[in-house]
Amino acid sequence: MNNHQGVALTQRDRDILDFERSWWSATAPKDVQIRERFELSATRYYQVLGEMLDTDDAMAYDPLVVRRLQRQRDRRRRARLEPRMIEEDGTR
Repeated sequence: MNNHQGVALTQRDRDILDFERSWWSATAPKDVQIRERFELSATRYYQVLGEMLDTDDAMAYDPLVVRRLQRQRDRRRRARLEPRMIEEDGTR
């Protein structure tokens, strides 16, 4: 499983994972929902979410959402790194 263990999920952590499961069903933009529901900036929200994604407790709480978010994060990370790798390698 994951190497990141520590403090158990807080109620806010569980609420964030629940929100990630269904935020698109609301009419308001996601950043507005984040501000209203969690009283966090979008930047801070994504920091909290990112830290949580690699914990065993998050995976145990909602493995489908956590895996989906990990895949999205990994795709974004690869997209950021690939142009740099091509420039450094000088090929492709």
